[in-house]
Order: sequence, then structure tokens, then C-alpha cells
Amino acid sequence: MKPRKVGQIPAKADVTAQEDVQTEPLEPRLAEAKSGQRLVFFMDAAHFVLAPFLGLVWGFERLFVKAPSGRQRLKVLAALNATTRDIFPVRNLTSITSGTVCEFLRLLAGAHPGVPLTIVLDNARDQRCALVQSLAQRLGMELLFLPPYSPNLNLIERFWKFVKKPCLYSKYSADHLAFQQAMIECIEQAPDKHQEALTSLLTLKFQSFKAVQVIGEESNVSWFPVARRT
Repeated sequence: MKPRKVGQIPAKADVTAQEDVQTEPLEPRLAEAKSGQRLVFFMDAAHFVLAPFLGLVWGFERLFVKAPSGRQRLKVLAALNATTRDIFPVRNLTSITSGTVCEFLRLLAGAHPGVPLTIVLDNARDQRCALVQSLAQRLGMELLFLPPYSPNLNLIERFWKFVKKPCLYSKYSADHLAFQQAMIECIEQAPDKHQEALTSLLTLKFQSFKAVQVIGEESNVSWFPVARRT
């Protein structure tokens, strides 16, 4: 045993449902992608806020970063190729709607004609609506919806977390335009500029959970989920 920082998972996450979707159909689709029979993309929207994000730096004195005024956002809809780790982004500065998602699916299908496509995504209303599902069917594209509250199974969530470090932590943007340009540049260049780090981070091993028994100081027994990579 050793001291370990406690992590967090969504309280409503269904561990059994996560295991089921990993076994079938996610792992078979990823196996096809590895063998070149299919393309699998992990899709998600990210909302980056123009606000101070403070990091840690080595120094003799404490440093201060200017805090921009306002809380303007940059909204990005993107898909991450499961095997090549390439990013296919669509930018939208106002809102991401079912129409935005449909536009994205058309662009993605047009960029990969004649190849079976599987899009792994969450249950956001603008992604699971009838309009999006009917378009995907017409395009011959499979939509693989993850169980609710399963960010640990969406590979692009790791990418979003990664790009915040070089783009946001301890950085100052004078205005929203500068912030927007910095973020877009970071997202587009990350697969090449940070190739080694992303190769290690974006493996096809997913964090899953199992319940374990924990005995407290007064012999009180509780059950907690613990993480494992599968």
C-alpha cells in the first residue's frame, strides 16, 4: 500500500454498462480499425473559456498572470482518429446544435469515401436526435453511443485535457481573438508537435472500474470503485 490521491467518477456511471459496451461493440470495432478494415473516430464537443488557468512553475518568487475580463468561450466540435490520432475539427463560436453535428458528419464522410466509419460519441441531445441518426444512416455511418456518464471511454476526452496545459495554463490572451487563434493552433498542431506525448496518452486502453471493499479505522466496511486499465 501507499498513499494515493482519490479520483472521481460520475456518481450515475453504470460500471456494468461500461464493461458491456467495451466488450461488444467497441473492442471489435477497434480491432477492425487496427487491421485497416474500418475507421473509428471518437467525437466530442469542447468549450474553452477565456479565463485564467493557473499552473505550477519553478521559480524563486511567485509569479502572477494577468486575468482577462469576461468569460467568452470557444466551442469546438472534433473527432479523433482512434489509430492515427489525427484531429478532424469543426469550429463554432456561438453554439453547437444538431445542424452543426450534421455538417460535421457530412464533412467527415466526404473526407473518407468508401470506408466503413464508426463514430464513438456520448448522449448529448444534439448528437442523439433523430435528425443526426437519420443522416448517419443515409451516409452509411455507424454511430456508437457510449453509456451515460462514460467520459473514461471517450478517447478524445484525454486529448481535450491534454491541450489545456500548453494552451491555457499560466497563459494570458489579450482578447478573445488571440485566445481563439492560440487554441485552434494548439489543437491543429498537437498531433505533430506533441506526437510522443500523445502516443503515450492516447492508447486504446480504457479506464474501467470495479468495486472493492475498504475497511476503515473503526472496522466500518464500505465499497468504493477503483480504476483499472483494460
